[in-house]
Amino acid sequence: MIDPEVPASKAEMFPDASEGKWEPPDYTMKQIYDAIPPHCFRPNTLFSLGYVLRDFAFVLMLGLAATQIPSIPFPHLRHVAWFTYAFVQGLVFTGLWELAHECGHGALSKSKAFNHTTGLIIHSFLLVPFHSWRFTHSQHHKSTNNLDRDIAFVPTLKEDFDNERATHSKAWEMVEDTPVVALTTLFFHQLIAWPIYMTINNFAIERMAAAPWWKRSHFYLGGDGPNFKPENTRDVLISDVEIALAATGLWAAVRWFGAWNVMLFYGFPYLWTNHWILTITFLQHTDVSIPYYPTKTWSFLRGAASTVDRDFGFIGRHIFHGAIETHVLHHHSSRIPFYYAAEASDAVKGVMGKHYQSDMKTPYLWAFWKNYTQCKFVVETEESSHIYFFSKNE
Repeated sequence: MIDPEVPASKAEMFPDASEGKWEPPDYTMKQIYDAIPPHCFRPNTLFSLGYVLRDFAFVLMLGLAATQIPSIPFPHLRHVAWFTYAFVQGLVFTGLWELAHECGHGALSKSKAFNHTTGLIIHSFLLVPFHSWRFTHSQHHKSTNNLDRDIAFVPTLKEDFDNERATHSKAWEMVEDTPVVALTTLFFHQLIAWPIYMTINNFAIERMAAAPWWKRSHFYLGGDGPNFKPENTRDVLISDVEIALAATGLWAAVRWFGAWNVMLFYGFPYLWTNHWILTITFLQHTDVSIPYYPTKTWSFLRGAASTVDRDFGFIGRHIFHGAIETHVLHHHSSRIPFYYAAEASDAVKGVMGKHYQSDMKTPYLWAFWKNYTQCKFVVETEESSHIYFFSKNE
C-alpha cells in the first residue's frame, strides 16, 4: 500500500510536542519492501517450531524448579523464591505470547495450519481467544494511530480530557497526579485492564458505544457486533471452545492441587504476563514524538511510521523475541518472522531516515512510568492541521 500524495497545504511542517519541527513521511511502502532482503519474507517452519518448543521447555523447567521451593527452610527466602519464580515465568509466558502474536500475523510459517494451530495452543494456554484477538489485532494494524478507528491505546483529545476532568471532585483533582495515587491507579490498571479488554473491548468503547458490552466482547458469536463479521463466527467459536477447555483444565488443577498452588505456579506468572503485554503495547504507541491522526489525514504509511522502538536489553531481545526493539518494522511489514526482524529493521531505518522513531536510552520501566503520568491528552499542534501530538501534563 503506497501513501497517497499529500497536498501541499498538508505537507507543511508541524511542530512536535516535544522538540523542533515535524513533517509527514515522504517515503513509500514500495521503497520499504524493496529495501528489505528477500529472505526476510521466507520464514523457516522448523526454526520457528524450535523457538516454540524452547519456550515451552523453559516453562517446564521453571515449573519443576519451583516444586523445590517449599523445601526451603526459611520463610522469607521462600517468599523471595516464589516472587522470583512468578516474575521469571511471567517473562517466559510473555515470550510465548509474542510467538502466538507472530502466528496471528502468519509470520512463523508459510503454512496457515501451522500458524493457526500453534497460535491457538499458545494463546489458549494463556487464556487469550486466539482467532478473536487475531481479528481485532488486524484492525489495529489497519488503523494504527487513527483517532477514529484504532483500538490500541487511543489517546484522548484535550477537549474530552477537560470535559471528563470537569466531572471530578475538587479533592480528586488535588491528589490524582500525586505519585502515590498514580502508582495505585496504574497497579489496578495493569491487574484488570487486559481481561476487561477481552470481555468488553473497553479500549474502543467510545466508538462502540452503540453496541452493548456483550457484542463488543472477544467471545461474542453473533456476528453482528462491531468486532467480527458473520464469516468469522466459526473461528470465534473455535477460540471460545479452546478457552473453555483451558478453563476446565485450570479448574481440574485447582481440584487436584489446590487453588493456592495453581495461583503460585500459574496465576501469578499469568498476571505478570498481562502486565507486560499492556506495557509493551502502550509504549509502542504512546510517546510525545509520534503523531496521531483522524481519518481525514490518516494513511497506512503515516500510521506505520507513528510507532516507537525501545530497548529492553536481554529480556527484550531474547525472551520477548525483539517485539520491543523492532516494532516500527513490524507495522510496515508484519509477516516478517522475529528472527529476521533486526536485519529487516536496519534496512527499513535507512529508508525512513528522520521519520524513524526510537528511544533506546530511557530505561524501559522508567519510560513506562514517565509516559503513563505525562501523556494524558493530544492536541493539534497547528490549527486545522488535523494532526495531533501528546501535550505533557505538567
